[in-house]
Amino acid sequence: MGAWHDTPLWDDDTWGDAPAPAPLTAAGPCAGPLGVFDLETTGVDVRSDRIVTAHVGVLDASGAVIDARTWLADPGVAIPAGATAVHGITTERARADGRPAAEVVAEVTASLRDLFAAGIPVVAYNAPFDFSLLKYEGLRHGVTPIEAPSPVIDPLVVDKTYDRYRRGKRTLEVVAAHYAVMLEGAHDAAADAIAAGRVAQAIAARFDLDISADELHTQQISWARAQAESLSEYFVRIGRIDADVDGSWPIR
Repeated sequence: MGAWHDTPLWDDDTWGDAPAPAPLTAAGPCAGPLGVFDLETTGVDVRSDRIVTAHVGVLDASGAVIDARTWLADPGVAIPAGATAVHGITTERARADGRPAAEVVAEVTASLRDLFAAGIPVVAYNAPFDFSLLKYEGLRHGVTPIEAPSPVIDPLVVDKTYDRYRRGKRTLEVVAAHYAVMLEGAHDAAADAIAAGRVAQAIAARFDLDISADELHTQQISWARAQAESLSEYFVRIGRIDADVDGSWPIR
């Protein structure tokens, strides 16, 4: 296979005209090119909920979008009002304008495989949600899932590790603001994916990460497990003994 820039990953929906972010110098695992991935869905259960929109893209070392694709799917089920309130997609719009879910799942999966095969790390904020839901959608629609995506960079896990004691929420919106990353249109798959990639780059630059993406991937497995154990202990302390915290990363 040639260099990633010699063969276009996708032939439509490119984002070449998107405004470039403020200049930064991405370090180590985020030096670019850097894949980005996000899903908007019918809910938060990775086993039963469905994809509504998806975005897979590539950023360069400055955080500029150099390739990307966005999908709108007809999930085949009604989109709950609560989910529509988050991402803005109604059942009627998905049925009218969305493509068949099986096609979307197959293409999103293939796009991610292309990135990993080219040695490009993929950023996903709270990676186990997106990769796990995509896996179960694949199983549902007869698409062979990516069982062990790698290398993956999860800014949520990395931020919690390098700035463990910072108070406040760790939603993408809050963390993006903390690292001075612009996020316009939160809960739009493209906006969230691109912002997450730029947050990863900002974290790498701020903390001078000087390891490979593969090394960071391996470290995040143990970091995520430790963070889940810490959260479980907190839930026990406040009496939520029924809380189930899964520390598997980057897929469950």
